[in-house]
Amino acid sequence: MSAAPTPPAVHASRDPGLAPVSSLPGVGPALAATLAKLGLERLQDLWFHLPLRYEDRTQISTIAELHVGDRVQVEGKVEAVERGFRYRPQLKVAISDDSRETLVLRFFHFHRAQAEQLKPGVRLLVYGEVRHGAQGLEMVHPQYQRLEGVAEPAMEERLTPVYPTTEGLGVKRLAGVIAKALALLPPDRELELIPPDLGAQHGLTSLRDALLYVHRPPPDAHLGQLTQGRHPAQQRLAFEELLTQHLSLKRMRAAVKRRHSPALGGDGTLRARLLAGLPFRLTGAQQRVSDAVAVDMARTHPMLRLVQGDVGSGKTVVAALAALAAVESGHQVALMAPTELLAEQHLRNFRHWLQPLGVEVEWLAGKVTGKARTRALERVAAGAPVVIGTHALMQEGVEFARLGLVIVDEQHRFGVQQRLALRDKGLEGDQVPHQLVLTATPIPRTLAMSAYADLDVSSIDELPPGRTPVQTIAISNARRAEVIERIHAACHEGRQVYWVCTLIEETEQLRAQAAEVAHAELSAALGDRKVGLIHGRMKPREKQAVMDAFKHGELAVLVATTVIEVGVDVPNASLMVIENSERLGLAQLHQLRGRVGRGAVASNCVLLYQPPLGMLARERLQVMRDTNDGFRIAEKDLELRGPGEVLGTRQTGQLSFRIADLSRDAHLLPAVQEVGAQMLRHHAGQAERLIERWIGGAARYAHA
Repeated sequence: MSAAPTPPAVHASRDPGLAPVSSLPGVGPALAATLAKLGLERLQDLWFHLPLRYEDRTQISTIAELHVGDRVQVEGKVEAVERGFRYRPQLKVAISDDSRETLVLRFFHFHRAQAEQLKPGVRLLVYGEVRHGAQGLEMVHPQYQRLEGVAEPAMEERLTPVYPTTEGLGVKRLAGVIAKALALLPPDRELELIPPDLGAQHGLTSLRDALLYVHRPPPDAHLGQLTQGRHPAQQRLAFEELLTQHLSLKRMRAAVKRRHSPALGGDGTLRARLLAGLPFRLTGAQQRVSDAVAVDMARTHPMLRLVQGDVGSGKTVVAALAALAAVESGHQVALMAPTELLAEQHLRNFRHWLQPLGVEVEWLAGKVTGKARTRALERVAAGAPVVIGTHALMQEGVEFARLGLVIVDEQHRFGVQQRLALRDKGLEGDQVPHQLVLTATPIPRTLAMSAYADLDVSSIDELPPGRTPVQTIAISNARRAEVIERIHAACHEGRQVYWVCTLIEETEQLRAQAAEVAHAELSAALGDRKVGLIHGRMKPREKQAVMDAFKHGELAVLVATTVIEVGVDVPNASLMVIENSERLGLAQLHQLRGRVGRGAVASNCVLLYQPPLGMLARERLQVMRDTNDGFRIAEKDLELRGPGEVLGTRQTGQLSFRIADLSRDAHLLPAVQEVGAQMLRHHAGQAERLIERWIGGAARYAHA
């Protein structure tokens, strides 16, 4: 009888990295509890807890060669001491060296004994960051030691690592614990989990050497490379972390694919009726993606498909066709969106398309309460064919009769956990619903390869006919009057205008006030033209009334906070002005701009900014002027802001790397995929141990 496979935790005998930190000498229960706050529970957690930065204490600089921003070590003699209490206590100590230059050391927290030790004539060895001070260069709260009776101060032999730490744990003490853990690093053949032949094919150096190097860099190490995370030793560790992320997502996908799903083919009648009733024909890209979704759903294994498409490319129709395939097969569909506004937009579209076909669409959001909620829950439990809502769909008490398809919009606003919670509403034995994920944020290829390795990715990369490219210009707020004059001219030609007020990270109240001020300003300037106003503090019914008036051409200008970002289609609106555009990320600017250019008239987007512009803001606005390509913009957004920002809020089970940086390390991904495929095929045990090493407790997502 063959033995059952050994779970990863049992490998402790041959995997010293899994030993608890309390097995180290000097680590008692109190210190172990403090280390646990940093996620450091096993020896391998300490091995992979890398320095934030390094200090060079291998040499001494003269005061004459110091520059602002340097972190350096200086030897000098105290020349003068001054204690002051003007605003708060402070101690100023002037030191000089053989270069005859002076450096001021400034302390705000000190005690009398300390001040008495720092007398003129005392020699000091000082380490700190050089700043501009009132009397020339200074260091604030440097580390120092007195050199009494010492002819030559002892230099460090290596760069000194500075580790991320937590309250109650000094950097020196943490460094001491990590040094003890590193002394227990096993030899290469035991530590290495990537098979040597695969590592050699991709030029991977020894993991053991890489770890020892990053914890103890030699004095001649390239500090610039280390600071940027581009040193070969750091890249070796980033490779392993990216590989682990890839393996865990692929394993998660394989686990889901081993389950079953209902085959949702249907007879096609509802879909044919929907297509016949649409006022437009599907684009080639919509048709291609829709066919791929239909093929997936007709199988008895779960579909896991991400459909990405630029603003206005028509993802919602593809989702509606998928929903009808499920309804034709006698199953229910749940569509979840991250905000009530976006969910309401889907509700209106789905009701407009599906109710004429006799398919009822149920609404379930946080604000559906009392008797209305009770009745909605009863209808869902009784088999309501299509249910649309927000996070409310995942709450306890929401029971589906036969959930066959889950559609998640803007997946990156949800954590993996939330997506699984909704999917589990349709869990019956080993049967799970199909999953369709939509996003209007084009995901750069590098990010899709890593962040969405558990999903098949389809792109709707073609805009419907009749869409015109939008010309974009950036104008300083000093020329606001010219912009308002341009709006006047556009309205005179019968065109409509959006004026978007952005106040990021401010309260909803301040946003509303900013919009009200702009509304009053435009109403006064445009005189005979009607100006509408929408902001987040208005009731949904009020917002909808204003939106409908704008759609029907009753309003010439719509002043809005960024609530119009998604799902608004007014072909006659051909000019958009975005205030404070320098505060927005590229993806959001691109989403907003996608609201114009929906008709045959040439459209324009004006990015109003407050000078002076920082480098990053200038670069963002330049990208917007240069291209309308959502994928190009997404790549640039990734480069400028990093993956955590592009994917939205980091949530449980989502991307967060200790060492790797997707925008910096994207060049490693093709090799990561090759090695990952080989390991899953031929070295499953080692793949499992890699996941245990890097992800540990979070590996439960891998069994989703």
